[in-house]
Amino acid sequence: MKRNNWMPSVFDDFFNTDFMPRANATAPAINVMETQDEYTVELAAPGLKKEDFNVNINEDGNLVIKMEKKTEEKQEDKKMHYLRREFNYTKFEQTLILPDDVEKAKIGARVEHGVLTIDLPKIEQARTKVERQIEIG
Repeated sequence: MKRNNWMPSVFDDFFNTDFMPRANATAPAINVMETQDEYTVELAAPGLKKEDFNVNINEDGNLVIKMEKKTEEKQEDKKMHYLRREFNYTKFEQTLILPDDVEKAKIGARVEHGVLTIDLPKIEQARTKVERQIEIG
């Protein structure tokens, strides 16, 4: 199966720069797979729910994945008059340029077991090979 390099190089550069080494990055890990019928994007999101995500197609026809999670933990010990608060704020946004053979009206997404999965079905006619004899004039 031929490899389709539709992910922009900017995407790789985003994760692999001197300013943000991949090993220490807070950006979630993303997998992209291709079968004969569809592309699948998986984004690691442990502890997040579907309400924490927004997935849409923008006016340029690109796939936009947004993730936002805010939490606050508060512990109080009345004996010591000690107060501790921990704020946790996670925000991530990535735009993917979709290949021309994606059926944009049929894109679906779901969150299961800490993974956001986006299914990008291919256009039906793009899957059928057109074989015919070309007449030489």
